[in-house]
Amino acid sequence: MADLKYYDVILKPIVTEKSMNSMSEKKYTFSVHPAATKNQIKEAVEKMFAGTKVASVNTMNMDGKSRRRGATVGQTAKKKKAIVQLTADSADIEIFSGL
Repeated sequence: MADLKYYDVILKPIVTEKSMNSMSEKKYTFSVHPAATKNQIKEAVEKMFAGTKVASVNTMNMDGKSRRRGATVGQTAKKKKAIVQLTADSADIEIFSGL
């Protein structure tokens, strides 16, 4: 298991139409480090965004795609997404407020 600090766990927010619609239910989508666990993701969200309380974390691993460039075949990097459900009394995450 990787020794990750909380600021290394969350890489960037995912801003898509589907993720923006789920914000009304207090669900936020992030791209996270592939070795991060659900407990590490929960801890990182609560430390990075003041006033937030995480109810649940759902994660999904996405394998890299096969790509060709001429005769050379390779793979893109694998990724991990996390959907974080906040509690009803939790504060909203501010980075999504202006979108």
